[in-house]
Amino acid sequence: MVEITDAERRVSEVVFGDRLGLAERFVTHLATTGIERGLLGPREVPKLWGRHVLNCAVVGELVSVNAHVADVGSGAGLPGLALAIARRDITVTLIEPLERRVQWLSEVISDLELSNVSVVRGRAEQVVESVNADVVTARAVSALSKLVQITIPLLHGQGEVLAIKGRSAGEELHTAAKKIRRLGGIDTSVVTAGAALLEDPTTVVRIVVEQTLAR
Repeated sequence: MVEITDAERRVSEVVFGDRLGLAERFVTHLATTGIERGLLGPREVPKLWGRHVLNCAVVGELVSVNAHVADVGSGAGLPGLALAIARRDITVTLIEPLERRVQWLSEVISDLELSNVSVVRGRAEQVVESVNADVVTARAVSALSKLVQITIPLLHGQGEVLAIKGRSAGEELHTAAKKIRRLGGIDTSVVTAGAALLEDPTTVVRIVVEQTLAR
């Protein structure tokens, strides 16, 4: 059993509701087979709830109802699986190129019986033809200037990119601004998720994409 503080439990009850049991089982997977297979380092176990799962799950407040979310570079299912557990109304496609991670993700999805999640093996740029998302998420994948080139095309001209970032979010957004506009981004902002719940809210770069007739 992974330790969870009283504060983290209170937040988890709000974020996951009646699916908190699924979230707990997900965290158990992360702390056991996730560590064993090298998806996370052992030092991350005490931080699984606060720094990882809740940090990702609160991003669900930025996702519209019934959206199709594509999670690029899913790795250990963060944020994709956390979002799928927190938001039963959304459909999540996990995009991951490494076979061992795809296998682990598939096993977790099967064990948790998550009917709103699927896994696609491949790099984001390789699956553009088969994935058409309303929202694309990413966490700890690459610098924003590179990330936008592989995430925005998955929207096929309409939708949003939600990239979980740290303190460098504003700087990265400034650096990537021209590329974002060239790829169809019409509005960008640095927003926070979980401000009413977390002591340290999640920083997210939000990119709105809309294909105009002029393009």
